[in-house]
Amino acid sequence: MTDPYEPQSHIVAPHPPLTDYYASEAERASFVRGIFDQTAPDYDRIEGLLALGTGGWYRRQALLRAGLVPGMDYLDLGVGTGILMRQAVRILGDASRATGVDPSPGMMALARSLPGGRLVEGCAERIPFADASFDFVAMGYVLRHIGDLSAAFRELNRVLRPGGRLCILEITRPEGRIVRGLLRTYIRGMVPALARLSGARRESARLWRYYWDTIDACAPPEQLVSSLGAAGFLSVRRHIDTRALSFLSEYQGRKPGASQNG
Repeated sequence: MTDPYEPQSHIVAPHPPLTDYYASEAERASFVRGIFDQTAPDYDRIEGLLALGTGGWYRRQALLRAGLVPGMDYLDLGVGTGILMRQAVRILGDASRATGVDPSPGMMALARSLPGGRLVEGCAERIPFADASFDFVAMGYVLRHIGDLSAAFRELNRVLRPGGRLCILEITRPEGRIVRGLLRTYIRGMVPALARLSGARRESARLWRYYWDTIDACAPPEQLVSSLGAAGFLSVRRHIDTRALSFLSEYQGRKPGASQNG
């Protein structure tokens, strides 16, 4: 039996194709871009319903734990509507040092309210910046939507300066059957129902069902840690904040070399 997390044609996907939503791996990128474009106007409101401890305070603390400090040049990959980047700007104290990249123009249109930061259309597998452009790279709950983890992790390493820091936030499928069942019911059932009651678009309810299905099928934490190490990152670890929910994962690492920011 083929392991869906092993390289096939040199591509390592975060999960097998979810054929309830797209027919093959080749169609993943267009599906993901399309559904996020269509649901962008509802996204922040429904994300607020989802919550799960991933609000502004948690995001800001995660960035601090991973080493973000004022004076760094910051890249937010999969910036979406700018939820994580807003917290980064609060730490940096200078929006001009923050850059967001996303493949969805619809989502980025809502992030343009961020004062001073750059927003650029692009994807994780081909980041549209030169080598060693940033001191800190972050991804907030987008890893499951990337088509090729190996390519994306190499790109993250490439655009970081020596000693640069990495922070990837993700929701990890709970190990316990009861907690997993409760989380599935909430994300796949209750959140779409609340979205419909709040007047959200039909595709917004579908997005959150898809959201759970990507969590359920995603590669396990040890696979992600190993893949980051294979891409050249050092001191890779999965951190779980005991004050938050145990299925909220923070993947931290750094690029080899000395950092100018400590």
